[in-house]
Amino acid sequence: MTVTIVDKQEKADLPLSGWRLEFEITGRCQLACIHCYADSGPAGDHGTMTEANWRELISDARRLGVSQLQLIGGEPTMHPRFTQLLRHAIDSGLPTEVFSNLVQVRDEWWDLYAHPSVSLATSYYSDQAPQHEAVTGRQGSHTRTRMNIIEAVRRKIRLRVGIIGVTDGQRVEQSRAELVNLGVTDIGTDFVRGVGRGRRAPTDASQLCGRCGCGLAAISPTGEVWPCVLSRWMRAGNVQEQPLADILTGHAWERLVARIPGPAAGDCSPDSQDCTPNEKPCKPQQGDSSDCAPAERPACNPRFCQPDTKK
Repeated sequence: MTVTIVDKQEKADLPLSGWRLEFEITGRCQLACIHCYADSGPAGDHGTMTEANWRELISDARRLGVSQLQLIGGEPTMHPRFTQLLRHAIDSGLPTEVFSNLVQVRDEWWDLYAHPSVSLATSYYSDQAPQHEAVTGRQGSHTRTRMNIIEAVRRKIRLRVGIIGVTDGQRVEQSRAELVNLGVTDIGTDFVRGVGRGRRAPTDASQLCGRCGCGLAAISPTGEVWPCVLSRWMRAGNVQEQPLADILTGHAWERLVARIPGPAAGDCSPDSQDCTPNEKPCKPQQGDSSDCAPAERPACNPRFCQPDTKK
């Protein structure tokens, strides 16, 4: 990969200013959630991206003006060099969210999660263990995740929790009430998407929130670049073959993103039901600061925006 060196005086013109990147560093996970968009699980692997590749990409992202990084998987903490990668992101000064199932948290990770530039995110399925574990496929996962949510709150670590509606009769509202009682203040809801193991029909862009690619991109364990982690069939290039900035500012990316229906006008908050696609244009390659940019409306992302179900 090629690292682009940018002079400080050119900071205002950085090609990825305000962008948010999702680094899917592994396909391995302790869980086997029945709806997993990445189809990850215990048999997943870490792909072809090496630690050096990821470190270079983190440094590159910072120099290109990226405003936020997310480490995701699979379960990102299962990557053998997760600790080193998170420390490198911290040292680079890049605000980083770790999206973890919180089934296991080492003592050293708590110290890293408490850093001012780091935040946590997780998914929660029910206030009742049997219902939660019917989704995750692992006995004991509810107790572990709930315990670590409590610990994160106790340590005053920034935490975002998404309640994903997957099964009939799922206790979504009761789960929200429980999280509030536990001290969680950032709670979103979503429904299962038709991608990965959640697919019931051929996948298309209607399953996306409409903001994928608008200042948002994802990189896979093999270096593939997508508009977001949910749009896995929309390959724009590979960072092991081409510089990231060239991919995200090129005409091929612009044409790819143009195929995604834009977000509906109006509210697009975590609880909003009005985040369905329409024809609103978005030009991510220009570092757009309109309400189509994730940096301007961080609550709107593929985990919390409902897909278009209107016919």
